[in-house]
Amino acid sequence: MDRNSVIGFVLLGALLVGYIWWNQKSAQDARIEKARQDSIANLNKPKEQQVKTVALGDSSAPAGQDSLRLTNEYGPFTAAATGAEATAVLENKQVKITFTNKGGQPKAIQLLDFKSSAGEPLMLQEGSFNRQGIKVPLPNNQSLNTADVFFTPGNVEKHPDGSQSISYRLPTSNPAQYIEYTYMLKNDSYLVDYTINLVGMQGVLGGKNVEYQWNSQSDLQEHDMQQERLNNQIHWRDSEKDHDYFTLSNSSEKKLDRKLQWISFKQQFFNTTLIAKKDNFVSADIHTKVPESGNIVGQQMSTLFIPYNGAASYSFPIEVYYGPNKYKTLKSMDIELQKIIPLGSGIFAFVKYVNIWIIIPVFDFLGGLTSNYGLIILLLTIFIRLIIAPFTYQSYVSSAKMKVLKPELDELRAKHKDDQQAFGMEQMKLFRSAGVNPLGGCLPALLQLPILVAMYSFFPSSIELRQESFLWANDLSTYDSIYNFGFTIPLYGDHISLFTILMTITSLILAFYNRGMADQSNPVMKYMPYVFPIMLLGIFNSMAAALTYYYFLSNVISILLQWVIQTFIINHDKIHAQIQANKSKPQTKSKWAERLEEMQKRQADVQKTRKK
Repeated sequence: MDRNSVIGFVLLGALLVGYIWWNQKSAQDARIEKARQDSIANLNKPKEQQVKTVALGDSSAPAGQDSLRLTNEYGPFTAAATGAEATAVLENKQVKITFTNKGGQPKAIQLLDFKSSAGEPLMLQEGSFNRQGIKVPLPNNQSLNTADVFFTPGNVEKHPDGSQSISYRLPTSNPAQYIEYTYMLKNDSYLVDYTINLVGMQGVLGGKNVEYQWNSQSDLQEHDMQQERLNNQIHWRDSEKDHDYFTLSNSSEKKLDRKLQWISFKQQFFNTTLIAKKDNFVSADIHTKVPESGNIVGQQMSTLFIPYNGAASYSFPIEVYYGPNKYKTLKSMDIELQKIIPLGSGIFAFVKYVNIWIIIPVFDFLGGLTSNYGLIILLLTIFIRLIIAPFTYQSYVSSAKMKVLKPELDELRAKHKDDQQAFGMEQMKLFRSAGVNPLGGCLPALLQLPILVAMYSFFPSSIELRQESFLWANDLSTYDSIYNFGFTIPLYGDHISLFTILMTITSLILAFYNRGMADQSNPVMKYMPYVFPIMLLGIFNSMAAALTYYYFLSNVISILLQWVIQTFIINHDKIHAQIQANKSKPQTKSKWAERLEEMQKRQADVQKTRKK
């Protein structure tokens, strides 16, 4: 491997390592300012204790005082302060939603096509922290969340198109005034039509924006908590169709002072998204928390402002998505919800187009041919190597030319010894006379970078790989541990990933195979091909098995291709003859070469002046 090729791979590696570090930095930020945000855990906390007190009654308190307390705490909804909880279920082939009359809201949401990493039913939402309701202003600067009172449920209705619906109504002391929630689960869909109806509520809510409070908690579903937390995010799209997001941490506090089309609570492979159908949400206040818990990934507490105009009869339709982060499914909704899938971000945001236009279509096509994802990744790797074959061939040809010129370069190096400026000038003359591009081995390596980064983004984000086994890997979407230490080794981890070991070994074999073409006089160029794979060993040890399996396959193919090309395709004698023929031709300097040579001469003159 010539010096320029090594420089190219070093630059490629440095960019890749920098990209990985940038993606993992949020894991450290999630621990900052924890104490300041601990109080947020109580935001919109259910009034369980208050309800219990009211339900049991206080025999020691006079009846008038008890009635007064109820009125102060529940205002016009005093009659709904107590009641017996009753549930109802809407279910299709994809999702099962259990509703409760307490708050007239979903109590539990199960995705029927998926299981947790422990093999349990996958609950997208479960537990008292998950709640949603309207904040109702009360006298004395108090307020009530409708999630704390009991609604009157309607019956589950089944419709001819296969959809199912249910409604919940919360009346005031005046039957003509009420809040109503209606839900309709579509057939064969993860979507729920959810409508908020406010009838005669202008005197209670006033004529200003209504505060809709939405709390959600993501529980541990995957094998690797750290990766889940890195992918636990809030995404949104505003009325100008601009998309943005942030990763949950204890310091996450965001005010979105803009109209919002949708807001999404994203987990690693699933999401819950509220989509405004007619009018946009006016704005939103978002708070998040990452508890120190082995079972809770993250929590979000949002207040969405609904544009209530004080009308006697007002409806705000919302569409709610409870489902997987599957690219085709999200894209079919035509609201750019697929952007929540991390296919490329930061300085490498452009690689998402490689994934969208090339990788995903090919991956889906191969998925239609076989259900073996190990074979699919193998075929995908071969396809990608065919795409970059011209770059690979040019890199090998450049390496062959540099190998032919190596004896002459060694003579120049011995002649000029420590005078690097003189050596550089003579080296450029030799390259120019031989018709060799010194960047011939560097540029092809850099041109492969988008593919490498695209794979780094694609495999860990692909829900198709979730819980798909291959060989010893039980789940291609997470690391393939063959041995757990029971303790953590700094910069490595607490387990051994076999695909990562194989990736590292084949990288070292590739470096050893090219050792004769490296610049042996430069320690950095000599040892970097061996050091770099060891550096990546710790970084990739916790990466998705599909990713390290792909890099392992790519290395194996590189070794085979290099052996075939250099043994049977590249004719070193012919290349040597061509270089000698180029030397005898009249040389025409390019403008770039002239500027480079002029710059080298100026640097040489400066060094001579300093020596004097």
